[in-house]
Amino acid sequence: MRSVRVWLEKSGRAIYTSHLDLNRCMTRAVRRANIPLWYTEGFNPHPYLMFPLPLPLGQSSDGEPMDIRIETDMTDGEIFDALSRVMPEGFTVKSVGEPKDKAGDVAMAQYGITLEFPDSAQAERTAGVIRTLIDGGELTAEKTGKKGRMKVVKEIKLNDFIHRFEAGSEDCYVKISAVLSAGSTVNLNPALLLDALYKAGDFEPVYTEIRRQKLLKSDFSDFE
Repeated sequence: MRSVRVWLEKSGRAIYTSHLDLNRCMTRAVRRANIPLWYTEGFNPHPYLMFPLPLPLGQSSDGEPMDIRIETDMTDGEIFDALSRVMPEGFTVKSVGEPKDKAGDVAMAQYGITLEFPDSAQAERTAGVIRTLIDGGELTAEKTGKKGRMKVVKEIKLNDFIHRFEAGSEDCYVKISAVLSAGSTVNLNPALLLDALYKAGDFEPVYTEIRRQKLLKSDFSDFE
């Protein structure tokens, strides 16, 4: 048995695939590719297939890691070719290899965000508003959590989870590059950040695209 990390590009209609459906979809794809998955032991064995940091619904990605375990000496190249032939629409196999980092090593994620406005003047003006809000350090949002069995709403300071941020305008678009906290313990969904910006800045784009470009470790090096 050995561990394998498959990197997938996710785009198009695939961005509307929920995490549960993604697990089912990829499990079927691996089986169609005749990849000999390792099964867990116990009363209810199931194939080992795991996503270190699932992507939120409606967002695309340059590279989503999917970890599997196989039981034979099938090569990375053979896995790449077999999976590429059966990938559903919107998913592309980018690479296959041995995991270098543990899933828990993910600390941040880099995003490219595009906001469209009716004209270039509004885009330029909005980019300035966004930079002012981020630089001010007082951007907050309400987040629903749990306390025991009860749901609670608490206010969080978003700037604590923003590690790098740039915003500029190009024609009628605002282009944002952001590195946000991401991982199993602390995770800032860029959609939550955008909602806070819309509310604080009193603006709303006509179109929004969020694309996760890479996962990062705590030292800002790439998660591999």
